[in-house]
Formats: sequence, structure tokens, C-alpha cells
Amino acid sequence: MEGLNSIGRRQFIRNTTLAAGGLIIPFKITPRNKTKAGAPELFFRPNAYLRVGSDDTVTIVLSHCEMGQGIWTSLSMLIAEELDADWKSVKAEHAPAAVEFYHTIYATQRTGGSTSLLSEFDRYRKAGATARQLLVQAAANRYKADVKNCRTENGQVIVGENRIRYGELVEEAMRLPVPGEVKLKEPADWKLIGKKVKRLDTPDKINGKAIFGIDVQFPGLLTAMVARAPIPGAKVKSYDASATKSVAGVRQVVQVPSGIAVLADDFWAAKKGRDKLKVEWVPGDGEKIDSDNLLAELKQRADKGGIVNNTSGDPDAALKRAAKIVEVEYYQPFLAHAPMEPVNCTVRLSKDKCEIWTGTQTQTDDQRAASEITGLPIENVFINTVFLGGSFGRRNITRSDFVREGVEVAKASGKLVKTVWTREDDIQGGMYRPAFLHRFKVGLDANGEPVAWKQVSVGQSVMTGGPFEKVAVINGVDMFSIEGMHNAPFVKGIKDQRIELNTPVWPVTVDNWRAVGLSHTIFAMESLTDELAHAAGKDPVEYRRMLYKQEPRLLNVLNIAAEKSGWGKQLPKGQGMGVTVFEAVQSYVALITELSVTKEKGVRVEKVTCAIDCGLPINPDGIVAQTEGSIAFGLSAALYSEITFKKGRVQQKNFYNYPMLRMNEMPDIEVHVVQSTEKPGGVGESSVGQIMSSLTNAIFAATGKRIRSLPVIHHSTSLI
Repeated sequence: MEGLNSIGRRQFIRNTTLAAGGLIIPFKITPRNKTKAGAPELFFRPNAYLRVGSDDTVTIVLSHCEMGQGIWTSLSMLIAEELDADWKSVKAEHAPAAVEFYHTIYATQRTGGSTSLLSEFDRYRKAGATARQLLVQAAANRYKADVKNCRTENGQVIVGENRIRYGELVEEAMRLPVPGEVKLKEPADWKLIGKKVKRLDTPDKINGKAIFGIDVQFPGLLTAMVARAPIPGAKVKSYDASATKSVAGVRQVVQVPSGIAVLADDFWAAKKGRDKLKVEWVPGDGEKIDSDNLLAELKQRADKGGIVNNTSGDPDAALKRAAKIVEVEYYQPFLAHAPMEPVNCTVRLSKDKCEIWTGTQTQTDDQRAASEITGLPIENVFINTVFLGGSFGRRNITRSDFVREGVEVAKASGKLVKTVWTREDDIQGGMYRPAFLHRFKVGLDANGEPVAWKQVSVGQSVMTGGPFEKVAVINGVDMFSIEGMHNAPFVKGIKDQRIELNTPVWPVTVDNWRAVGLSHTIFAMESLTDELAHAAGKDPVEYRRMLYKQEPRLLNVLNIAAEKSGWGKQLPKGQGMGVTVFEAVQSYVALITELSVTKEKGVRVEKVTCAIDCGLPINPDGIVAQTEGSIAFGLSAALYSEITFKKGRVQQKNFYNYPMLRMNEMPDIEVHVVQSTEKPGGVGESSVGQIMSSLTNAIFAATGKRIRSLPVIHHSTSLI
């Protein structure tokens, strides 16, 4: 279509790489390791991503971080597969921050966008294949055999009747030149990829050996807590720390850009000291933020329209010709990330070095922030990545807020210090998923197909001001604000359309939240699709089959979910089924939610049936686990979650008034993973938005009442 400015995550990835100077690191060889005496160490490291010890241990050095999503296992499987390693001998560790570990797409070291497997599928397999080829060559040299007559199996090279362990070949392999090209296995020969394997991180997380950021401890380490602005954008006018300094264990009070830091011997002393701190704040414009007026302001902005992104034909004229018109709007509130482990950062700062221990997804961004604050060269900033106790985007903040604050505290105090946030700190003073309003006016032809499309979306930009602004914000439009909407398959085919975005600039700080724009856009799009089906007098599944008849992967997962869920079966009064199908992070997902609505229990989700085509299923168990987690996360947000403001102050504090789905509320989840040979897509974000719309579509089927604003809990009394 002429004049159609369309960008999706796939194109965003391409543009991001180009904007970073085209830097793609497909494979980086590091120098061989030496002991202090100059002799080779007893491990073999042919590249940055693995080393083989003389004890047969295979250590995978992962450029991506483990936050519960399972990539320690999935990524390690890629290397171990090509290496023909014994899985029992494989272990993983987080990589240091270094250019060798830059993301192949984003050109920085980071974990995000559900791209870990997509980005590393080739690079990690080549790393494993390189090591295997060198070990085979070493064995062939030892036995004076042709490498063609050597094979590998379960951490051994087999030469005729001889079996030699990888560890026995370490010294010889180290002396060989690293090959430029290696041959990868054919899929028919895979022994690990696509199979069930035991997770590498589970044992240490069970026995307590796993170290998370909040566990980091050193002799002489102080704990800091910061009194931050209670209102977005507020600044410190003055403070009185006399009562704070009288608290046993408090050692120092310093001012930093984010507020007033109290340093103490331990957490409780720091917290008690902070509680006694008296701070006078200059509130600024943030005091005007009030959720009672938020929706009205969003509506007023929608009335004014916004910057045009998609435009073609004459949608107003097409609407006049339409057989039916559906005019509707959908709203979602601000949301907190609320990971189980609140953010924290330990910093040791010296004259010539800055060392950081934290759970982070953005090592390069954090290095740059610390370099800027300390004045040290970036190569003198060392990031030690530890396990992340959840994230959902909180540790993928493009502004490095909690790391930046930790470095500021260390610089101002001159101490070895761990800056810790409480749950209340993070919910009340963290980063938020922006509130969004999506307004539609859609014209249907006699068959119910969309022939005219007008849309105005209103919400803050998560990309403006961050490192990806130049490629994500195009002509004033943050493409993540309308992610999956402007480029939805059936929308792209509408001749007469106009999509606009109005982006308010408010003091509330917003940033990445799990699924980013898709967390609110899929809810709007798939709620709308259900309403279009109803207006057309068609079954919701049949209507989607019509819309996606030219989209085989979407159609396939839809058909699987419909079949496995028993779509169309007769249900008792007060029960209903809702469907959603959408492409997200290069994976194709269909969800069918079955629920009941009763006076006694309210909305009770009984079962969710999911079909997911995420390309090649490298780790099927991991895919199922991630999908289940996405569904639980999305259900929590849809049913209960919201951040509200009263005169600029966040009203929620902890899980008692920012609730999560409880164990007894968890539905049965049935996940059907499609076998595919396509490139791996993302999984961790792929079902978040889908479950929200599948839920509300099921509520309509059960009650006949549409829910167009979340959370559902606000509508509970009107559903019975």
C-alpha cells in the first residue's frame, strides 16, 4: 500500500543492527589461556563460549542471562549438541561483559526481546562444532589416523577400537590452529536438540548454592537504601539525617541524584535509618498525576488524533459504504514488573576500576553508565552477572536505573556497598508499563470482512530517550506502541485505513514490560476481532479462519487449539470459552480459555489450551514451562493488576494491594508444541497479551458482557 509506514519486531531488529554500525559478531575467537608461568592451563578454550577441562567438564559461557526462563539449558544444548558432549558433564556460567559476547542482533550485550535462541542458534552451534573438530584432530594425530575414521560420542573420540575422553585431549587440542569453517550436524543426527533434558540451573536453585544479586556478600560490605522521590519527577529540597545517624549500625548518609542514601551494616539497620530520615521534596508537575482523571485525558487525546503512521485510501468514505460499523475502545492501566527478587546492585569502586555484581539483562548499557559516572574507561568497568530472581522487563531497563544508582552511591560514599530496593520501593518508585487507550472504528462488508479501518492509540513511549530511539521511533511514532496492530496480516490488506498515535509526555517513567507493546496491543486487537465476529454473526474461531486464510502458521495453531479444547461444545450456563490467535516475537500462538462466572467464586479460569509454533522446538520442556509462566503472568495482570496515582503518589505498595495469581487460582494448562523446522522464535513473551484477550472473550461468552478495560476485578460485581 502506498504511504504505509510499517515496521515490526523483525524489521526493528534489522534496523537496530544497522544503526549500531552494522556490528554483527557471528564468532569470536579469544586468545588461549596461559598460567602465570606461561604454560598452557589444563583446559581447552577454542572460543569465547566454552572450555573443556582435563576432568572432562564442559563449561558453557553464556552471553545471555538466566532469570528463570531456562536459557542456561536451551543455549547450552546448542553447543553440547555439536560438541557431542556428555550432558552430565555440562555446566554453565554467565559471561563477563565483553565485546565477544555482544548480541548478534542488538550489537550490545543484552538479553531481551525473546531473541536469545534466535540470535545464538548458529553462533553457539558453530562454537561447539569447532571444539569437536579440534578434539577429533587431536585424537587423530595421537593415533596417526585419518579424521574421517574418527567419530565422537558422549564426550569421547572413538578411533577404531580406542576411546579417548575429551579431557585427555585438552593439551593436544590447545596446540592446534582453530579452523575457519566447520560442518554442522544434520537435524537427523541431533541427540539433544528437540529432546527432554534436565535443566542445568535447577540443582543449585534447589540446594541453595545459586547466587542471586541480593545474596552477594563481601567482608566489609555495607547495605544502602535510598529515599527516592515519592512523586514522579520530585527533587530533594533539603533533608535532616540526625535521627537516622542515631540508629545502631548506620554508617553514612549521602545524597545521590535519585535521592538520599543511608548506608549501614545490614539491611534492617539501613531500612530503620531510612525510615527516620526527614526529606523535604519539591514535587513539580508529577503532583498533577491522578488516575481519577487519567482515562478522561486519554480519551481527550484520542479525540484530537495523533501522528499518522499508516494511511491509505479514504477510510471515511469506506466507512460510509460499509455494511456494518464497529466503534469501540480498549484501556489498560499502568503496570509494575514486580519480580520476586527486587532489584539490587553491589559496587566496589577504586581509583582505576569499577566492579559491579548484579542481575542484569543489559551489561553493555550498565558498563557505559558506570563509565560515565566514574570517568573510568569502559574496559575498566567489570560486570559480574549473577542469577536474576525474575525480571519481566525490570532488569532490561534501557536507562540502567538501578545499576546507575548503585554506582552513584558507591562514588558518593567511597564504600563497598550493595544498594537494595524493597518490594515497596520497586512498586512505588520503579518503571512502569504505560497506560494505553486504543480506539477503533471499523467498517465491515456484507461478509463481515474489514474494509475500512480507523484507529487512534494513546500512551507514553517506552523507546523515547533510550538507546533504541533512533530505530524504534520513526517520524515521531514509537513502533512498539502500535506493535502487532499496524502490521497485523488482515490489517495490512485493508485498502482504506488510517492509524494514528498520540504520545503524551508525563513525569511517570515507563520502560520495557514483559511483551512490551504486545502486552496491550494484542488485548485490544483480539478483543476487537471477537467483536467483529459477533457483529458479522460468525463463530469467533470461524471468523479468524476467514481472516487468516492466507496465514498458514496462524491457521494451524488456531485449528490445533480449537480441536484440543473441544471448541463448540455445549457448556452450562455461566461458563464460556474465548479464543485468541496472534503472532508475537516470531512465534505463532493460539489460546482458548475456558472459565466460569459465579456469584460465589466470581471469574474462575478452569482451563487454558495453547498451541504454539515457535519454530524449531529446541527444548520442548522449556517451551511448555515458559508458556505456562506467560499465561500465569498475563492472567495476574488481566484479573488484578494496576498502578494508580493520587496526587502523584502511587497507591499500591506490595502484593497485598498489587496482587498476583495464587496457586489455587492457577488453571489447568495444556500446551501443544508444533513440530517445525523454521528458525526459533521467542517464547517468554509470546502468550502474555493473548491470555488477556482470551480471558475477556471467554467472559463475554459466559455472561454476554464485554470487558474493554482492565483489570477484570473492577467489573466483577456487574458480571453476575
